Amino acid sequence: MREEIGSYDAKTKLPEILRRVESGEAFTITNRGKAVADLIPSREKNRDRARNAVNAILKMKKRAVSDEVLKAMKEQGRK
Repeated sequence: MREEIGSYDAKTKLPEILRRVESGEAFTITNRGKAVADLIPSREKNRDRARNAVNAILKMKKRAVSDEVLKAMKEQGRK
C-alpha cells in the first residue's frame, strides 16, 4: 500500500521523498484528503537494471574454457 502524503508536505519534503522513491517506495499525493497523484519509481531504472544483468550474462557466456581446463576442473572436483 502506498503511503499518502499531503500536497504541502510533498512540496516541503520533495528531496527526501524523491530519494525514497528512487529506493523503490511509492506515494500517493493528496489534496484536502483526496488522492490526486501517484509518485512511483521510474520504469527506466528497472530497464537499466535488466539491461545490465543481460550484459553481465552475455559477458560471462563469452568466456570459453578449453577442454584441458575443463578436464582438470572435473578431476579436481572428484577429490
